[in-house]
Amino acid sequence: MNDPRPPYLRIVADIERRIADGELRPGDPIPTTRAIMREWGVAMATATKALAALKQAGAIESTSRVGAVVAHRRLPSRSTGSLDRDRVVRVAMRIADAGGLAALSMRAVAAELGVATMALYRHLEAKAELTQLIADAAFAEIDYPEPPPGWRSHLRVAARLQWAAYLRHPWLPRLVSVTRPAMLPGQLAYGLWTLRALDGLGLDPGTRMHVYATMVNYVRGTAVNIESEAGAELDTGMTSKQWLTARLSVDGPLIAQVTEPGAELDLESLFAFGLERLLDGLTTVITPRETRR
Repeated sequence: MNDPRPPYLRIVADIERRIADGELRPGDPIPTTRAIMREWGVAMATATKALAALKQAGAIESTSRVGAVVAHRRLPSRSTGSLDRDRVVRVAMRIADAGGLAALSMRAVAAELGVATMALYRHLEAKAELTQLIADAAFAEIDYPEPPPGWRSHLRVAARLQWAAYLRHPWLPRLVSVTRPAMLPGQLAYGLWTLRALDGLGLDPGTRMHVYATMVNYVRGTAVNIESEAGAELDTGMTSKQWLTARLSVDGPLIAQVTEPGAELDLESLFAFGLERLLDGLTTVITPRETRR
């Protein structure tokens, strides 16, 4: 059977297996770049990339006299028989939920699972693939109701479903792209459910996609602030409303130049207000087509 992984990952997996099986022990030299080129029939760049990946994962370390050797401080490998992609993704989501994307790494996931870092490469090619998968898993959590009648009500529900996903996972907005969407099951299901709101309205394909992407981008753009707001609340011990109230004694005169000091603004009210104005604007695009039907 052909191995779909890139050549350097196949080399990494084989050396990792040798270490796990005891063929290579702590302090033993690792095959040199030229030895890897001969044994696996690859170019020097591929061999160098494999060694760099092993070093980054902590599987090998460099010494002044021998060169690359099996790391002495390497934790013993545990069985990976029960390890599968879904389990890896669930653990990665927990790490991101707890510490944000900055806390997420292949090494952190491996440590949580109790396996060698390179064991993850049997299921994933890189962290970039892992972040795509956790984003898709977040969308896969959405429980879709029966769509309400009318395109506006349907899009409003779709926007709130997306917003709720961002509230559950504040790291998620940074992984969603409107211009380069990931065609994975969870995000695809969201797109198909949402686009049903525009069925039968006589929209041409370009307008239809722009309506959808504009709404998705509005929700995502507002939700980018959720993570920073959560961090600020943790740092100050105050919600945004409490913080504004506390600042009135200092900034009251300046606030009064812009608005009434008692006026409230938080992410939820900003999202709700902006969503309705967005739907108002889309009415100018969609309603004329409805009247021509």
